[in-house]
Amino acid sequence: MDTSSDHSVSRTTAAGAVLAPVIEFLVRHAPFDRMAATHLEFLAQRVQLAFYARGEAITEPAQGTAGRFYIIKQGRVRGEVEPGGDQDAWELHVGECFPIGALLARRPVRMAQRAIEDTFCFELTREDFDTLYAESPEFRDFCSRRLASMLDRTLQTLQATITAQVSGDAPHGAALASLVRRAPVTCPPATRLRDALAVMHAEHVGSIVITDDSGRPRGIFTLHDLLARAAEKEFAFDTAIEQVMTPKVLALAPSDTVHEAALMMARESIGHVCLVEYGQLRGVVSERDLFSLQRIGLARLSRVIAQAPDVDSLTRHARDIHRLIDQMLVQGISVAQLTQVITLLNDHVTRRVIELVLAESGAPSVPFTWLAFGSEGRQEQTLKTDQDNGMLFLLPAGRDAEAVRQELLPVAKRINAALDRCGYPLCTGNIMAGNPECCLSYEEWQAQFSRWIEQGTPEHLLKASIFFDLRTLWGDATPAVELRLWLTGRVAENPRFLLQMAENALHNQPPLGLVREFVLEGEGEHAHTLDLKLRGATPIVDGARLLALAQGIEETGTLARLRAVARTGTLHAAEAEAWCDAFSFINLLRMRTHQGQARHGLTLDNYIDPDSLNELDRRILKEAFRQARKLQARIRLDYQL
Repeated sequence: MDTSSDHSVSRTTAAGAVLAPVIEFLVRHAPFDRMAATHLEFLAQRVQLAFYARGEAITEPAQGTAGRFYIIKQGRVRGEVEPGGDQDAWELHVGECFPIGALLARRPVRMAQRAIEDTFCFELTREDFDTLYAESPEFRDFCSRRLASMLDRTLQTLQATITAQVSGDAPHGAALASLVRRAPVTCPPATRLRDALAVMHAEHVGSIVITDDSGRPRGIFTLHDLLARAAEKEFAFDTAIEQVMTPKVLALAPSDTVHEAALMMARESIGHVCLVEYGQLRGVVSERDLFSLQRIGLARLSRVIAQAPDVDSLTRHARDIHRLIDQMLVQGISVAQLTQVITLLNDHVTRRVIELVLAESGAPSVPFTWLAFGSEGRQEQTLKTDQDNGMLFLLPAGRDAEAVRQELLPVAKRINAALDRCGYPLCTGNIMAGNPECCLSYEEWQAQFSRWIEQGTPEHLLKASIFFDLRTLWGDATPAVELRLWLTGRVAENPRFLLQMAENALHNQPPLGLVREFVLEGEGEHAHTLDLKLRGATPIVDGARLLALAQGIEETGTLARLRAVARTGTLHAAEAEAWCDAFSFINLLRMRTHQGQARHGLTLDNYIDPDSLNELDRRILKEAFRQARKLQARIRLDYQL
């Protein structure tokens, strides 16, 4: 029931002489600034202006099903769980709207909204809200995917800004079919290499696909392959091309995206991808097609990193990652994809460092698996990252674990030192393979994790938040996969440890203020700033880890964890996506901050002055922090904390 009609203050219809000022106010705020004129007029004609004195409730759960849509014209509004309490409280400011979720779900609001100071609101009835929602695509998009909609806009703004600094290429979301300009150049398997090269020269292409009588690709031959073959003693131009082709044809569908092709090229260190549909060759896409104007591309950078002759060369190539990220931001690549790319390139650097160190010092007698922890383990690295790594080894029969460890530690320390030279600083907490506590046999890792789970001290919980996000970066992946399976099972069956993890996940509160929009850092170097990582990203990372482990989910990435939990039915998909959007925006701000700092030669950090943000970004950041609080509220409710 809508009891807002009982409000004692008078309301004046925003029509006639006041219509223009109402529209002028609306177009200064999202989403109204993008709505069609007819829909703006509809809204302006139907809103009513209401006054609420300081401390007065505007809407609250006791009122029943939400019946009005509010836009703050002047003043401030506080959302609160308990009257006068500070739990899960936040502020809404001029231009912000509420309660969208309650209106769409036809339910009461979950918390009261109260005027912090004398406040004026534009109000719209539920019926008019429904009409506007049905008729205005911009308004509907904002309401149904509020955070995602605003995030789309800030990404567009960011791309426009960076486009002025770097050249653009094929959009990363574009279908590969859009890049195909000609039919693929092919030949039968029995074709002489000499004849195939003549065709490639005549057609001005760098590759030729070998197909069978049915048009199915059997292999590919490129100019890069020619250079490699030319070094062989038995090389002959009369050889059948099937004898020298690369038989493993890496293929994607024409509907797959540029981003997917770029990642495949980078992972496999190749320059061409075949487009295959229903078994038939539809085209070939090269790295040049993907990055036609770029000075450096993802696949090319991956190759030069993988082939770097020494650590000094790797150091130079690692700097190119910053340039590439600038270029990729222009393409509209999502934040999740961007962190995936950064992680992929960092993985390449680490693997090459390991190969170079082993080539110089010799391989140890016992094989090892190089593990990545923390953000690297979750594949969520930004440009600012340090080392979080370890070693896992299988203990041969008759060997002592300590003796094997003493053999591996010097190798690990050289790898850690080389990574430091490449721009990946040593971990201040010493979570590195060169630390004996991070160089363990399979059984020792199990024993260590078991001790943390059984004892659950604050130190153990802190370590768990880093070590539990493990993945293989180099070496045999099987032991690490089995360790993760075992670990996931152990945590899921230990409710006491899950409760302790829940308590730990509430330690870092998002910096939403009761008096100001944000709670800023106090004194020191970072005074009057926000810590985007500790106060923004970490609450979502910790919350997602807890929810996933409680369900026995093996995923390590934050977004993958939230969506996997939603698929179990224990979490609403819309709720999970809102948290994913919040996490993505916070990481976008971190990425933007790092890029700006790198451009000016500054030390990278995660602190940002909210006054440096435009109105839209400030609004999105507030909403992102609110979503982080909602995730913490969910944890608090689940575990009765």
